Amino acid sequence: MPMVMEQRRKIVPLARGAVLEIGCGAGANFSLYEPGRVSSVDAIEPSPELLERARGAVPAGAIDFRVQSGVGETLPFADGSFDCVVFTYTLCSVDDPASVLKEAHRVLKPGGSLLFLEHGATPRESINRWQRRLDHVWPRIMGNCHLSRPVTRPFQECGFEIAHKDGAFVEGAPRFAGWMEWGDARAI
Repeated sequence: MPMVMEQRRKIVPLARGAVLEIGCGAGANFSLYEPGRVSSVDAIEPSPELLERARGAVPAGAIDFRVQSGVGETLPFADGSFDCVVFTYTLCSVDDPASVLKEAHRVLKPGGSLLFLEHGATPRESINRWQRRLDHVWPRIMGNCHLSRPVTRPFQECGFEIAHKDGAFVEGAPRFAGWMEWGDARAI
């Protein structure tokens, strides 16, 4: 979907150094990493079907990509391994967002950057009520995606400082699923 790729272009090109992408899906972000800014990308994905597609999406070029099976709650990397962690449309569907964020914090170097683009709980209470109602059914039909999870508050609760954040309803998306927040959280 063009609107989703437009959102991804706002955040992924900001990645730098050794990058970890958690929940890479089919590899939609891979072509957005910039050689010269990014030296390597380790990407994990729990779905075998999406993992296979992600491996096929690795671009040839100067960036070293390593794509493997894994979940964000138990990352197979040493403490302080990465300069940057990238989440795009990931935290809505993980089983335990706080565990994933704590693991991301663990593998980031001190002061490292966590770039995020997530959809979630809208600040408009009338729409948020619908999100909460739909969350009784939506995750079962949409790959565990939760509509009403707050986006940035969990970052702060898990040891990150929000360096920059934007949010808006994405044009063309239904309001109950169209609230996006993106930005940069720093490991403190």
